[in-house]
Order: sequence, then structure tokens, then C-alpha cells
Amino acid sequence: MASQPRKGGISLPERRLPKTNDQVTLITRFSNSAIVSRGKQAAGEAVCVSKRLLRSTGKAAWIAGTTFLILVVPLIIEMDREQQLNELELQQASLLGAPPVNPAHPVQR
Repeated sequence: MASQPRKGGISLPERRLPKTNDQVTLITRFSNSAIVSRGKQAAGEAVCVSKRLLRSTGKAAWIAGTTFLILVVPLIIEMDREQQLNELELQQASLLGAPPVNPAHPVQR
């Protein structure tokens, strides 16, 4: 039963021939070369720098976000209140019969 192929199964590639001694030494020499070891070292240093940069970027984002919440959001709320107050005064003035005053173009006498 083990020798019969199953339907729908995965066919594996045939086994490769064992490597010759020349191929093994070439791969060994290449993997132990100074260029490969320097590349591995550079990759490790790049990972370390990336982690530090990501950590410092997260800290900077936290500082910027909290500063925005503390300083800018109250300013936006206050500007919105001022605009609502101006609109209310303009509406009350129009109900009382006063001519509308455009703050961009003040009335000159």
C-alpha cells in the first residue's frame, strides 16, 4: 500500500545526487569568506539601527501627540466658542433690527 501513489497528493521532487567534494568546498569557502561575514555583520548592525530608530520615532510621536492634545485642542475649542458667540450676537442684532455688521468689512463713517 505504501508504494501506491495517493490521489490528490503532493508529488515531491526527486532527491538530488549527493554533492561532490568540489561543490562542498566551494560553498564552504564562499560562506566563510570575508565578504559574507562582513555582509552578515552589516545586516545585524542595520537591524539594530532600525530598532533604535523605530523606538525613538515612537517616542517622538508620543510627545507630538500629547503636545497637540494639551496645546492645540483647547485652542480649537476656544476658537469654535468665539465663532458661535459672534454668530449669536449677529443673529440677535438682526432680530432687534440693527443693520448686519460684517467683521471683514467694518462700517466706516
